[in-house]
Amino acid sequence: MSLSYSHLHPTAWSCGNNNRQSNPHHPLRISVSLSPPPPPSFSYREFLNFALTETERRTLLLPSPLQEKYSSLTAVDGTTDLQMLAFQSPPKIRLLRSLSIQNESMQVLDFAGFAKPEYDVPIFCANFFSTANINIIVLDLNPLHNMSDRKDYKEKYYEKLMDLGLRYAELLPWGGKLTSESLKFFSPIVIWTKFQSVDCMYENLYSAFTEYYKAWLQLIEEAAEETDDALVLSNREAQHRYLTWRAEKDPGHGVLKRLVGEMRAKDVIRNFLFHGIEELGSKGFLDYFPEYRCQDGTVNQNRSMIGKSFESRPWDASGEFIANNTED
Repeated sequence: MSLSYSHLHPTAWSCGNNNRQSNPHHPLRISVSLSPPPPPSFSYREFLNFALTETERRTLLLPSPLQEKYSSLTAVDGTTDLQMLAFQSPPKIRLLRSLSIQNESMQVLDFAGFAKPEYDVPIFCANFFSTANINIIVLDLNPLHNMSDRKDYKEKYYEKLMDLGLRYAELLPWGGKLTSESLKFFSPIVIWTKFQSVDCMYENLYSAFTEYYKAWLQLIEEAAEETDDALVLSNREAQHRYLTWRAEKDPGHGVLKRLVGEMRAKDVIRNFLFHGIEELGSKGFLDYFPEYRCQDGTVNQNRSMIGKSFESRPWDASGEFIANNTED
């Protein structure tokens, strides 16, 4: 399938600058028709266009084998526009994929980047959900390894990113109560925020997205290939554990289920959004997270509501986890 996308060159914005530059004549183009973006006038496809253009500027970007299988997805309502893109970039990027959803009432972007197991680079994660009234945002470089056990991993990747994270934590404040379960794969620089639909906040979000993504690409560029088989295996299992968790707990499942049905939604989540579950390992969710097992052997879905809640950002300015702002 032939793919192309516009080469936009947006600028960083601040709340005091509403002169946003865009080119309405160059939307993202793939071989399906595009519906116009819903209100508000911004489109998350501008974010995606930036990411693909910036990646192509730095490295070779090739279609993933997933692209042919998941090149189009039709919503049961006949009006919602769903688009899926999947790329790879040998030798370091295993998968760069996106799912974008647009209709008259909402706009969604789920965009992620995964390195190959020979590299322990964090996982780029952007999950954006917007309606005319509310925006729910997660933007992060998810750690591959548990930083409570691996202080060296935190020092390697996050110490130099803390200034970036703190700057955008001011512009995009913490979004309110979040359970400890939700923090399982977040880093100290995570942007978790909710805001009303105002231009200033979209501009801040776009600026954060571009800087976080460029930071991730820089980590990819600088990453050295791991040659120790034991460490490669550790990276592989860590990524497989992450994928297994995300596929089970993905908050977008409900939206996809309404749009494409239960079976298709599960297929997209497991085999596209979190592709690698079958390829990188054989363990199941309860092998990694046995505390979620019910007496009948099924996964306890109610556990998502159990644990301490974090009303404010639970890391200090140096990226150390703090627990004095929690509720049971």
